[in-house]
Formats: sequence, structure tokens, C-alpha cells
Amino acid sequence: MSVNTAMETRQLGASDMRITPIGLGTWAIGGGNWEFGWGSQDDAASIETIHRALDLGINWIDTAAVYGLGHSEEMVGRALKELSPSQRPYVFTKCSMVWDESRKVGHSLKKESVKREAEASLRRLQVDTIDLYQIHWPNPENEIEEGWEAMAELQREGKLRYLGVSNFNVEQMQRAQKITPITSLQPPYSLLDREIEQDVLPFTKANNIGVIAYSPMASGLLTGKMTRARIAAMPSDDWRRRSDKFTEPNLTRNLDLAETLREIGTRHGRTAGEVAIAWTLRRPEVTGAIVGARQPDQLGGVIGAGAFRLSADEVNEIETAAQA
Repeated sequence: MSVNTAMETRQLGASDMRITPIGLGTWAIGGGNWEFGWGSQDDAASIETIHRALDLGINWIDTAAVYGLGHSEEMVGRALKELSPSQRPYVFTKCSMVWDESRKVGHSLKKESVKREAEASLRRLQVDTIDLYQIHWPNPENEIEEGWEAMAELQREGKLRYLGVSNFNVEQMQRAQKITPITSLQPPYSLLDREIEQDVLPFTKANNIGVIAYSPMASGLLTGKMTRARIAAMPSDDWRRRSDKFTEPNLTRNLDLAETLREIGTRHGRTAGEVAIAWTLRRPEVTGAIVGARQPDQLGGVIGAGAFRLSADEVNEIETAAQA
């Protein structure tokens, strides 16, 4: 495997893991036929995409049990199986979203549920230890402590290396911290999702909690490739058809913002997507950004964001467009 060794790495919180600024997100490779699916997906293309990401120097993969109701983890496991131990990336996955025989998705942080999920993820991923295990959503909120304590037990058993949370607010993180340290937070963060700038990012900085941002390109909306026609042609089981970001009155504004990103990228031979990711990574609190891909050729339009830096004037230009 030819690895891009030029990509920098950053320490994730207080862990010993140094991760590249970009990680591969595998939500979409879970496929369709479930509540939050992205439509049908070719498994061979999924595995090829994972291998291509590693070839380009990415050293971590983020997945979740619920993506494709186990299918995404299975694809990651199959891809890892084809690699030597020295080639293997860090693998991050999540618990708390569970499903029943009718494929209906629910939430549980009960101790036995978390432990059952972890064992199932270990089997699907075909690994002995998960590098970072995260609570996917703080839901049910009254079970946060029980779920976090179950994860701490699994960590002591050697099945989980580090523990993280996703979509938590400051108060919820404080509750978890009383039990055992949080290595990382995974929040949504993009030009269209900026809530964490107010209190969450200052809290993570003060507590040495790494931040791995998801949806830095707003689920494809800020790639510069999204059009009204493309959205209209999305399959019925693509969750984005129901998102307010992809419908009016927000769609026109969001596509105009993507055009500004495209114009800035053109000056540097970069894509709009790379500009969107670089904007996210400009914050020193953000350790890395999760970039989803379902085809190998999609990675070429994002991988440069790991080294791209926006000037202060360009950040101001983007801010002005975002407020329009």
C-alpha cells in the first residue's frame, strides 16, 4: 500500500492516538433499506473506497453499529481483513442506536444492551479491541451514566481502548466525566451547523477532549457538486430528501454558499468540499473531520483538505457569504 506520509497527525485528546486531520466516514456504505439510509450501495465499491482512503494516507475510519443495521461495520471488517496488521487504521464505532426484527431503530444505553452491542461490533469488525467506542446519541438521557459505566467496564476488560461521546452537550459530558474520562467528542460541525462554537468547543479545549467533527460538508451540500436536479433524483430511501437543509427556503441560500466555496477553491486548485473541510479544521479545538465517501473517486475531491489552509481574508469572505 502506498501511503501519503506527508499528511500530518494530531493527538486525539489525552489518548496515545495520533490521527490524520481527515478520517473516513462510513455512514453511506451501510446502504439503503433503513430509516437513515443513503440509498443502495455496491459492497465491492465500499471496500475499494476504504482501501483507497488508506492509500491516500487516512489513518482512521469512523463507523457505527446502526449504519445499515450492521452492514457498514461488516464492510469495514471485510476491508480490514485484507490488510496486514501494519496497514490497519484506527477503527472508531458507536453504540446506543439499536433495531428490532422489523428494522425499526430505537435507543438504549442499558448496561446489557451496550455490552451486547459492543460484542456484536467486535464480531462484525473482526477485531479483538475497538480503538474508540462512542455513545452515538445521549438518548435515553436518563441512561447516560449506566451506558458510560458499561463502557468503562468493557474498557477495563480490554475490549475498548478509548471512550468517546457523540452529539453530547456540556452538561451531558460533565455527567460522564464523573465516571471516567472522555477521550473525544463527535459533534456535527460545518458552516451550516455552528452551535458548538458557543460553549462546547471551549469546554473540550479546557478538558483536553479531542473533537472529531462530522458532516463538515453538510452531507454533500457544500461539495459544490450538489444541484436541485441531483437532489430531485435522489432515491426515496435517501434521508436527505427529508432534510430542511436540502429543501426551500434554505436550499437556495445553501447552494449560494457552496458556490462561494467553489470560487475560493478554484483560486487554489481545490474543490468546494476541500474549502468546507478546511474551514472546519481552522479551529484548533477540532482534531479531525469525518469525510464520508462511497466511491473511490470521491476521495480525490476531499483529501487535499488535510493540508489546505485558508487565509484570514478567505475566512472573512466565507463568513460574509454565510451570513447573507
